[in-house]
Amino acid sequence: MAEKVLMKGNEAIAEAAIKAGCRHYFGYPITPQTEIAAYMAKRMPKIGGCFLQAESEIAAINMIYGCSAAGKRCMTSSSSPGISLKGEGISYLAGSDLPAVIVNVQRGGPGLGGIQPSQSDYFQATRGGGHGDYHLIVLAPATVQEMADMTGLAFDLSDKYRIPAMILADGTIGQMMEPVAMPETEPTQYEKPYALTGKGNRDHHNVITSLSLAPEELEQWNVSRYERYAVVEANEARCEEFMMEDAEICVVAFGIASRVSRNAVRAAREKGIKVGMIRPITLWPFPKEALNKAADKCKAFISVELSMGQMIEDVKLSTECRRPVSLCSRAGGMIPSPEEVLAAIEAANEQNGGNR
Repeated sequence: MAEKVLMKGNEAIAEAAIKAGCRHYFGYPITPQTEIAAYMAKRMPKIGGCFLQAESEIAAINMIYGCSAAGKRCMTSSSSPGISLKGEGISYLAGSDLPAVIVNVQRGGPGLGGIQPSQSDYFQATRGGGHGDYHLIVLAPATVQEMADMTGLAFDLSDKYRIPAMILADGTIGQMMEPVAMPETEPTQYEKPYALTGKGNRDHHNVITSLSLAPEELEQWNVSRYERYAVVEANEARCEEFMMEDAEICVVAFGIASRVSRNAVRAAREKGIKVGMIRPITLWPFPKEALNKAADKCKAFISVELSMGQMIEDVKLSTECRRPVSLCSRAGGMIPSPEEVLAAIEAANEQNGGNR
């Protein structure tokens, strides 16, 4: 068992990326993720890696494109406004079927907003975030340990499926400190025959591009990409269930909202309310099957979010609107309290027949 070390969430991501074989980091400082760049600036030169603070977020994501095209594991990180600036480059990565890890430690918005935690980039992350038809693999850690564990997972999934992966954290998880045991396993090695590493023994040069001026060809690229997405949805959806065995009310929450909700679920259980929680670990692919199954027995769902209500749409779609879904949320950098979530649970229970 690896020794545990007290680390910030942002630092845990950076060290876990190094453990996963990342030797190339390109980024730009923005609160509340700057510790990732600062950590990489210290560590990368010591291990023969490359740290480069780009002149902008746009430059950083295009450096990621070039590095990934050369077959290297690489990572960038930012916070909400910076991710928006990276949007075009992320779309280019997806359109070229290139793996990369992108970290978004979210802050309140829209616009410059504030530097407090938020989950209001959910739509941006799970719907691609840039132009065109594409998806990112999106992982949502709820602890500092998961910040480390999901970083390695993000690199592996991204390489396996040739899809960019995003770690969608919030400012609280990025800034908080908890004991962390770094993964001890060796990074998975994936063959990358598409990489631009010279002609070698091939009879052709590799070409990586997202440009296709023939509509029939571009359509087929999209169709084949969505066939791959279907495989990801079938095999990689992840969630955690908490007290769901006999639950009649289901809370759905991720990240810091799930930690608050866990306390509220326990408090509601003490009052005799049969409530449980499903915590999505992958936001894309969303754990639709688990929620649809829960809708067979639960009489109501509550989406707990740090936004004006974004994940609630996926909860409704997953349950096929068979059960009422209510929203418990705070926005602008505010976090729902356990008491607020408990009140939402009590209201949903009362509105749907109370205890049986």
